[in-house]
Amino acid sequence: MTSPQDTPLVRGGRGRLRAETLRDLVQVADTPLGRGVFARRKLVAGRVLGEIVGDVLAVEPDDPSYCMELPSGRVLEPAAPLRFLNHSCEPNCELFYWEEEGALQEDRLWLQTIRTIKPGEELLIDYSWPATAAIPCRCGTAACRGWIVDPEELHLLPPPASAGDGPPSPPSRS
Repeated sequence: MTSPQDTPLVRGGRGRLRAETLRDLVQVADTPLGRGVFARRKLVAGRVLGEIVGDVLAVEPDDPSYCMELPSGRVLEPAAPLRFLNHSCEPNCELFYWEEEGALQEDRLWLQTIRTIKPGEELLIDYSWPATAAIPCRCGTAACRGWIVDPEELHLLPPPASAGDGPPSPPSRS
């Protein structure tokens, strides 16, 4: 496997090779739930799109809305554009940690596709939050769990409310 730091080369104008950047691949646009990340072109399954860069913090900030927990116990406050990745219970991308010479790079998080993504399609990941942080899910997929939660912790939550009942209450954080 090549390092995700190896930037693929693509043909540019007049047949010249140029490096393909994340901005060549994705763009941020509005969604019904806020902002999201969308493919500018077809992205094949298994493609490493890049490292999720940002500030690595020792503690969660006051507004942890975009934070991602890292194996080191710290949190990553991602920068745009990947800060705007949205959740789906049927994701088309996944996060992973790179291993270099057998050692997990604990404070470095990467994004790759898990299936082919069409131009204009939103890039989506499964947040897999713990049950204590779960919120109602509005992804609308056929496989929606009703909660943004780690599938292994779904049994700790009440069944999702039906459409007329309003949102369910998450479990207490005690």
